[in-house]
This record gives sequence, structure tokens and C-alpha cells, in this order.
Amino acid sequence: MNMRDQALWNAAKPWLDVRSNDEHTLISYELAHSLLKLIHEAEEAIVLPAILLHDTGWKKMPQEKLAHAVGPNPKYPELQRDHEVASVEIGREILNNLNLNLDDTAILAIVDGHDTTKHARSINDAVVKDADKLWRLTPHGRRTIASWYDSNEKDTLAMLEDFVLPSFLTPEGRAMACALLAE
Repeated sequence: MNMRDQALWNAAKPWLDVRSNDEHTLISYELAHSLLKLIHEAEEAIVLPAILLHDTGWKKMPQEKLAHAVGPNPKYPELQRDHEVASVEIGREILNNLNLNLDDTAILAIVDGHDTTKHARSINDAVVKDADKLWRLTPHGRRTIASWYDSNEKDTLAMLEDFVLPSFLTPEGRAMACALLAE
């Protein structure tokens, strides 16, 4: 991680100690980094800061509702939008405090809607969305999601294949998803 991203990570980390978001964020960061190597028109100075800040808002959501806020049939779907709004607020504060001379507007625009807007508003947005979703197919993502739904690995994998696979926005993200599913 470069110095800029290390500073962002250090500032975001206190907000990421719920739902395994600390590990999720680091894995998503590496997946975004891999996608950036394949998608040259995407801007790493927007994508990587956005992925580090995207889920900070979950910390402000009612902890007892988190496991039921996502998935194919969420009980509290409004928390998806609420956490995005909170993540923008937290992200804005972090970016202002660090004064890294980044395109804060572009970064926060991606954070705002990373889960609730299904279509990409830019190539940077597509890379962040795909990296975020790819985590679900990693061993850590599968274990975490299985624990949320008290399901076995086979059922979790089937759910992810049905629910997540069709939602990838870039050919590169979809190819990585297929490789993770095959693994």
C-alpha cells in the first residue's frame, strides 16, 4: 500500500471493525488493485481511496440489524442506503483531515451509491463495485456470508452464483468472479 492509501486506511480502520469490514476492505482493495492492472482507463487515485472508504458507514448502523441488511431477501434494505450516506460523511471528514489533494468529489460520488446503484456511473465506479462484489466470492467472503445466513458452503456458493454473478459490470470483473467460483 502506498503512503497515501496507508494514511487513508489508518483513518478509515476505526470505522471498519464491524461485519469483518476491515478484512473485507483490505481484500477488496487488493481486488481493485488487480482490476486496475487490467482496466487501464480507470483511475487508481479515485478507485483505491473509494474502496478504502466505501463501507465505513456500517459502523453507524444498528449492529443487531446488520446481518439482515443485505443479501437476496434483506429484512432491513434501507440500511444499505443509510450506510452509504454515513460512509460519505465519514469519508468527507477523513479526506478533509488528510488533505491529500485527491478528487474528493469523484471519490465520494462512488462511495455514495456503491451498493444501491446497480449501473456504473463511470469506469471508476464499475471497478469499485466489481471489487466490492468480488470479495463475496473469496474464501473470506464465502465464510463471512455463510455465517450471516447460517448456511453451509455449498448453499452459500449457490446463492452467490445466482445473486452476485449476474451483477458484474466489467468483463474483467466477471472473469475474476468466474475464476473465484471455479476455485
